[in-house]
Amino acid sequence: MSQALKEAQKAYERGEVPVGAVITFDNEIISRGFNKCIMLSDPTAHAEIIALRKASKKLKNYRLNDCRIYVTIEPCPMCAGALVNARIKKIIFGSYDVKSGACKSVFEIINNKKLNHQIEFAGEKKEYLSAECAGIIKKFFKEKRKK
Repeated sequence: MSQALKEAQKAYERGEVPVGAVITFDNEIISRGFNKCIMLSDPTAHAEIIALRKASKKLKNYRLNDCRIYVTIEPCPMCAGALVNARIKKIIFGSYDVKSGACKSVFEIINNKKLNHQIEFAGEKKEYLSAECAGIIKKFFKEKRKK
């Protein structure tokens, strides 16, 4: 999760919503991503989507069956759907997103039995750096409100 936080910091420094993600395969990081929606003028340029694209290219496969994603905040519905389509094995996130989280907070996309794949998840625990993950987003939006 510390590597995902480093990615979130990159987004923060560029004025993007500070979300970071890393994808692992066989306990090795194979891709990284941070939010680039503003930079790329692309509403789909979320950290998870960027990391998914890189991981798929690295493994030369659109199925990421044995991969795990570490992300600083609970994925949104778009990202959760993409993670299901990619067949990610497990999502580990630092902080719940009570406004649009799609693992448990608002929606339960990743473990919906109507879909052809379900994803294990674990979130918001001290060992997932939950305070730090929530803190960078709170700091970002507090600064935005001041401006």
